Amino acid sequence: MDFDKGIAEKYLAEYGELVIKIGVNLQPEQLLVINSPITCAALARAIGAAAYRAGAHDVTILYSDELFSRVRFRLGRPEIFSEFPQWRRELLLTQAKSGAAFVSISAGDPEIFKGVDPERLQAANMAAAAALEEYRERLMNNENSWCVVSAPALAWAKKVFPEAAEDEAMDKLWRAILSAVRVQGDGGAAGRWRKHTDFLARAAGWLNENAFTELRYRNSLGTNLTVGLPKGHIWAGGAEENTSHPGRFFVANMPTEEVYTAPDCRRVNGKVFGAKPLVYEGNLIEGFSLTFRDGKVTDFQADKGADILQELLDTDDGASRLGEVALVPFDSPISKSGILFYNTLFDENAACHLALGRAYPTCLKGGPRLSVEERLARGLNNSLLHEDFMIGTADLAIDGVREDGRIVPVFRQGNFVDILSGI
Repeated sequence: MDFDKGIAEKYLAEYGELVIKIGVNLQPEQLLVINSPITCAALARAIGAAAYRAGAHDVTILYSDELFSRVRFRLGRPEIFSEFPQWRRELLLTQAKSGAAFVSISAGDPEIFKGVDPERLQAANMAAAAALEEYRERLMNNENSWCVVSAPALAWAKKVFPEAAEDEAMDKLWRAILSAVRVQGDGGAAGRWRKHTDFLARAAGWLNENAFTELRYRNSLGTNLTVGLPKGHIWAGGAEENTSHPGRFFVANMPTEEVYTAPDCRRVNGKVFGAKPLVYEGNLIEGFSLTFRDGKVTDFQADKGADILQELLDTDDGASRLGEVALVPFDSPISKSGILFYNTLFDENAACHLALGRAYPTCLKGGPRLSVEERLARGLNNSLLHEDFMIGTADLAIDGVREDGRIVPVFRQGNFVDILSGI
């Protein structure tokens, strides 16, 4: 890929079109809201331009500045971190209720908040989660189309490619991102995505047909974990259906290589080891493990970031229980790249992962129509957060247990068994 100015603009235009046509599947006269770091303004503008070309009623871009956020966390008065701007809450919720689609650009320094008081970070996270609960509930119910994408930021590029000069690091990260989202500059990305999401849908269908009651994980790191699955759970993958507009589909993450469902948050037992670093609130958590008993984390270890992991688990009652189980082949394209991105959007698509916190209601039959209390009674976790962490390795084995007691291999040597990989 040649990243001279003209070619770069060509890639951005195709990337923007992909996000609008396949990502959020924007409809004529629909509103679009883009959340973007200021360092990714070029991609935000490309997405906005594609939206107008697709007939958008209007586009709003909300920019953030992580460098100033660090200044704020270091120098601001303690009480401000328990506050959340009412105008931002009203803007997002009003747009959501008006049927807007939402694009978020995930990019930034993985360690931007290193050394910042974790209590300040947790207070701000909880304030935002509480203020935006209704908005986030709508998105997790798929009432609005949404998509998370990415573009390089310099500090991030230097973290991923520390030996490269700045321009080279940015170039390498651009190449890796465009490859991961199947953009090749030939205008064929949409077709490649339709083929890809069709495969993921078939894989989810195979898992739904088996209706496993639990999954059993084992690998040489020491993972020995059993995850119960609720009755009526639904595996999803590829394109998501907009529950406000049945028959209209969108892709929530670009890239995506996963099929996923909700676990029974009361029936998780054993120990699981993180296979990649977890980036949480601008801090790295590395070399960690979690021990579960009856669904709850009862013990943990971490070589780095143990205090941050403790803050995460203490967010609320649901933060120490699982809300998602996702299957990703170890030989996925992102894994084959050999790149550790230090960004969950990419790293979660290189390995099987789990998530602490809130479950997606759409992963249970009739889930979006149930109250939080009714979902909890069915085993779906609730929390202010939803935080993915990677557990997949080259030797990961997963078995599914059917209702009749039959044990069915699902993963061997880090990948789907032959019967599933060939569907």
